[in-house]
Amino acid sequence: MDALLSLFVSNAWAADAGQPSALTSLLPLVLIMIVFYFMLIRPQSKRMKEQKNMIGSLKKGDEIVTNGGLLGKITHVGDSFISVDTGEGTTLIVQRQAIGALMPKGTLKEAKSS
Repeated sequence: MDALLSLFVSNAWAADAGQPSALTSLLPLVLIMIVFYFMLIRPQSKRMKEQKNMIGSLKKGDEIVTNGGLLGKITHVGDSFISVDTGEGTTLIVQRQAIGALMPKGTLKEAKSS
């Protein structure tokens, strides 16, 4: 009985001794790269493109929020810097890249009243 069992076991090990193909061993790596592209790289590049377009389209009178959280209205637009009126006669000069979001008209007035 033991001889018969050892015959089956040795045959099972011998059948599995073949080398996997190069394609089979690279397939998981390729799948991970595809998942990374669609879940990380593509959305981030799309977000960067939208941010660049938003910064390029800023004009006087737009209401914005900086990356630091300051809310204000644009009073002057330069090549690299923007003047932002935050209310009560306070004007700040910030870099274009520091603009986090363009807000809907009336947001500044609504924020002051609350």
